Amino acid sequence: MSDGWEVRLRERGYRVTPQRQLVLEAVDRLRHVTPEEILLEVQSTASGVNLSTVYRTLEVLEAVGLVTHAHIGHGAPTYHAVDEHVHIHLVCDMCGSVSSIPAAVADPFIGELDSSYGFSTDISHVSIHGRCLSCRDRMPEDIEEDPL
Repeated sequence: MSDGWEVRLRERGYRVTPQRQLVLEAVDRLRHVTPEEILLEVQSTASGVNLSTVYRTLEVLEAVGLVTHAHIGHGAPTYHAVDEHVHIHLVCDMCGSVSSIPAAVADPFIGELDSSYGFSTDISHVSIHGRCLSCRDRMPEDIEEDPL
């Protein structure tokens, strides 16, 4: 978990609470995780925490720069710690696997967006959907069950 997280909260005017610590620890431990998955993890030690508390806590942790999110699927966003390297998510629409690649892979594209369109890109929220190496030559009927 990020060193000095308590200081970052206090510097921005937020209190350090057990719920904030539990949510941050769950994100750190589980890496790419939805609010519902965080809730299950947190409730293993604090059964009184509910989903709205997790969402409010994630908003605070994101506001102070401790976590960030990406929209990997059609459902809830996926959160991960900011102290990880900035990366792009590759999401397989057939098997549901998610892998991460360095954001630098997109540098030429980001540069083109800036120079041609004056658009400054936040690559930390990017997910690219397609087929992974294992699935790209398979037909959809070869997949037993749709994970998404």
